[in-house]
Amino acid sequence: MGNKIDYKSSGVHYDLLDPFKISAQKAASSTDGNIDYLNLKEVSQSRGESAFLIETDTGYIAHVEETLGTKNLIADSMYKITNKSYYDQIAQDTVAAIVNDLITMGALPISLAMHLAVGDSHWFEDENRQHDLVTGWKKSCDLSSALWAGGETPTLKGIVEPNTCLLSGSAVGIIQKKDQMIRSSNLKSGDRIILLESSGIHANGASLCRKIVTELSDGYRTKISDGRMFGEAILDPSIIYVPILKECVAQNIRLHYISHITGHGLRKIMRAVEPFHYVIENIFKSLPIFDFLQEKSGLDDKEMYATFNMGVGFALYLSSDDVSQVLDICAENNIKAIDAGYIEESKGAKNLSIVAKKIEYSGESLAVR
Repeated sequence: MGNKIDYKSSGVHYDLLDPFKISAQKAASSTDGNIDYLNLKEVSQSRGESAFLIETDTGYIAHVEETLGTKNLIADSMYKITNKSYYDQIAQDTVAAIVNDLITMGALPISLAMHLAVGDSHWFEDENRQHDLVTGWKKSCDLSSALWAGGETPTLKGIVEPNTCLLSGSAVGIIQKKDQMIRSSNLKSGDRIILLESSGIHANGASLCRKIVTELSDGYRTKISDGRMFGEAILDPSIIYVPILKECVAQNIRLHYISHITGHGLRKIMRAVEPFHYVIENIFKSLPIFDFLQEKSGLDDKEMYATFNMGVGFALYLSSDDVSQVLDICAENNIKAIDAGYIEESKGAKNLSIVAKKIEYSGESLAVR
């Protein structure tokens, strides 16, 4: 490949997206008095975090809305190649995007709703795809210990392409006791950072993958180093991390902060507003899918780690005294985790150092929290 292929060239431009998000957050904050009559109030600290919280007399209610993105288009292409729909995996990606955001502030899921918009009602004629989507969503609810509350299935002709769908959803969660809320103000110098593995790209980076595939003579059939097709590796379903938080709550382990590593790559490690220096000394070995993406995109290490999760799905921040116990919880739930680094006071603005890769990111490179 000649030219470098980055997110901007695939149509995803965070420099354009992030200002809108910031503007929307500012407007949203002005509605905080609208629920006063219910004797409820927003938790202002949660604005800009992955989950939004409403305070009750005894605890907090959490709410999250998320979308799959364009990963289902890759599933549609692979369906034609393998005669497997992959929509059970697509369902898990969507649920994971939702619940992994929800738990970042300490909320455990109560209910999940699916929003499935199609361009033409004939989309529902494929019984195999329907079955896989339903069973995958139900299984993912079970993995999340959440009710499937319902959903919406609009036909949006002229907005959604006839043979495609737009899959998204929302969730409500609960923090039963106020002292169980996870907030960035709990972070302190010396806290350890535990990184939890990802299964691959999760639900982020699909647009860039779709751009890359147009440059491959064998398309999604192209083999990567582990012998699998490129399309298969992209579709590895996201890991649902709810069992980790659930067990930490049960064992009364106080996590100081959590970051769901999605868009913006490992820069999300410094999502908290506090001006700390985040130091990552150990990282996971690169997965074959990321090696392939780097080779074909022409992105350097700094660009890759700023774009993809690079094998890291979740970051936990906690006291060094609790590291061993949390690593045991991860192992018991078959999720690889490493004691990866620490945070320390920063002399100026927040920043991130990935020592193993000799990469530095300033806090300014992460415009949205």
